[in-house]
Amino acid sequence: MLLHKYILRAHLIPFIFSLLTLFCIFLLQFLMKFADRLVGKGLDTWVIIQLIVFNLSWMVALVVPMATLVATLMAFGNLSQNNEITIIKSSGVSLYKMMIAPLIAGIIVAYLLVLFNNDVLPDANHQAKLLMQDISKQKPTLSLEPGIFSQEVSNYAILARDIDSKSNNLSQVTIYDYTNPRKVNVVTAEKGKIFFSKDQSKLIMNLTNGEIHESDIYQTNTYRKLIFNNHRITMNAEQFTFQQSTPGGIRGERELSTEDMLLIVDSLKKILNEYQTFLHQETQKQMYLKGNQLTGSRRNEETKREVVNIRLLNKVKTARNLVISSYKRVEYEQAEIDKYMVEVHKKYSIPAACIIFILIGAPLGVMVKKGGFGVAASISLFFFIVYWAFLIGGEKLSERGFFSPFWGMWSANILLGIAGIILTIKSVKETVTINFSFLKKLIPKQFRSEDEFAGDQNENY
Repeated sequence: MLLHKYILRAHLIPFIFSLLTLFCIFLLQFLMKFADRLVGKGLDTWVIIQLIVFNLSWMVALVVPMATLVATLMAFGNLSQNNEITIIKSSGVSLYKMMIAPLIAGIIVAYLLVLFNNDVLPDANHQAKLLMQDISKQKPTLSLEPGIFSQEVSNYAILARDIDSKSNNLSQVTIYDYTNPRKVNVVTAEKGKIFFSKDQSKLIMNLTNGEIHESDIYQTNTYRKLIFNNHRITMNAEQFTFQQSTPGGIRGERELSTEDMLLIVDSLKKILNEYQTFLHQETQKQMYLKGNQLTGSRRNEETKREVVNIRLLNKVKTARNLVISSYKRVEYEQAEIDKYMVEVHKKYSIPAACIIFILIGAPLGVMVKKGGFGVAASISLFFFIVYWAFLIGGEKLSERGFFSPFWGMWSANILLGIAGIILTIKSVKETVTINFSFLKKLIPKQFRSEDEFAGDQNENY
């Protein structure tokens, strides 16, 4: 019992450290990808925090299995580097028994991750999608430049000769008002001040010492001029205001739980069966009509048969179009079923990787005998690439009908699971050590120390 606690304690700090490191990497990648959509829109800090928190959910689903592999490699690598594995084996405890506690912990983490994928991840993905849609609809904040007409506010063109960016004071202002299609209003003022209302829905401009010139397009002889000391213009500024949508509406497959997707799949299967039955019946009808057409064509000497053949030909064409349409519909329904089933299997296959990575990480850590983060991250990177290549490739091929959703989502786990079992058996039966000293030979001589260079010379000698 004490041994199991000790091994689990050796996993805890590397797991937390690798978890935070991978989170930072994923978060940095996310911010770099969407930075251009967020900058310059005057978003509130709370909106940015919400967006990050909602997107952390899918990061959790990916990072936890990866952190499990890195932590297992570091823990068993440290134990092996400090010769603790050798001491534990000499006391009669095999590697199988040493892996019991990490495997149990991996099963618990996988179970919690399954609950997270079904209860938290769908809602978080839905909220993140709505928030990104709301952000993409919002225009950048109003920016006025001296001497240049700005048409960012709908139905208005604003020109200011001089602008004080600190106080928002304007000088020599000219405004073209197109809110009324029949009339053209031109407002000029010596000075003005522009600001948003408290709810950010209106753009208010206070003008002093100016004129309003109004003309009618349909009545060219009508012209009006107003002189004012103080005048206020209120413009609609909703396009500059962030308005967050309420949850609801249609959800995609990544925004649904397993239970919801299985219900949709059952409905799609019923529709698919109806189309398959209809397709079979129409195919039989078409074969029958073709037979009748052929019989009629043999007796085409009779004039009356020509009319019959034409009618039969039209029926064949109609039946053929129905068959093609039904076949396309069957393909579409099957593709929809595969799409939802891929997501169902993914919710379980990715958490199961926590267990698979322990089977790989424990024997590899013993073989490597290095517990540093750099070595663990380097080895883990190879398995991450293999795993995600199989997972992404399996997802695309399953959605296109080349593989079943099960094999598309579980092939990576099966392959790496077999590799982990083989590595564990080899590590228990034989003393296998993985040495990275051969990498030193790739370093140019001028960058190596004299001791390393002399060691290489002795090895060659």
